[in-house]
Amino acid sequence: MPTERSFADATEVVDRGDGTFGAHIPEGWDIVGNVDGGLLLAVVGRAVTTATGRPDPVTVTAHYLRPGRAGPAVVSTEVLKVGKRFSTARATLHARGSEVITALATVGELEEGVEVLHLDGGPPGLPPLEECELLVGGDGFPPAFMDRVEVRLHPEDTGFIRGAPSGVPQVRGWFRLRGGEPIDGIGLLLAVDAFPPTVFNASFPAAWTPTVELTAHLRARPAPGWLECAFRTRYVTGGFLEVDGEVWDATGALVAQSRQLALVPRG
Repeated sequence: MPTERSFADATEVVDRGDGTFGAHIPEGWDIVGNVDGGLLLAVVGRAVTTATGRPDPVTVTAHYLRPGRAGPAVVSTEVLKVGKRFSTARATLHARGSEVITALATVGELEEGVEVLHLDGGPPGLPPLEECELLVGGDGFPPAFMDRVEVRLHPEDTGFIRGAPSGVPQVRGWFRLRGGEPIDGIGLLLAVDAFPPTVFNASFPAAWTPTVELTAHLRARPAPGWLECAFRTRYVTGGFLEVDGEVWDATGALVAQSRQLALVPRG
């Protein structure tokens, strides 16, 4: 059975039988009081897969309407299409009387060990786990959320923690759920938004970086073990930044990609 601190428990939904699902986001999955966007996305993903009877998210595009807080929530869903391989649904997470996140998702059944026809890239080639810095949660940075997952950053990408950003807006590192809890497609939705903002390494203020929109593309179910993740920003203009992410499993297979539009932190 999942424990109180487990990802499975934090993203559990209860089918109310009318297209809505009850949820309860526990304390500790937040970043300075705001629930991590990947955790919110995972709750929505859990509701959509349950509503459609399909096991895995394939693509999810979410718009973040306001910050999420720990406590009770409701996810309302509408199944738009049921096909032979994929189903599509719309979902909105409500909490404290307001809409927090709304998403459009296509779900299906992902494979393991999928055939590769073309790759123009590969895993980030991280140093061994013991050479990467484990982020431990606290009251400021790293936030409490880091005690719910295990993130180990590439040593070249940790300078911002000590006030010496690398100058390259990227973060790379290892990821897994706390205690080695298995990661499925829902877990990948968390992984794509579990790392510190890339712009912290670009000499920007180390502050909350609000997500406007986040899209996750899932390619395959990950093999057991740590995930190798890489996130990079190329453009910071007009008060916005994008974050492009890649997630690779222990076999070197690409299992997820993401693109996020966020606001530049203001300190």
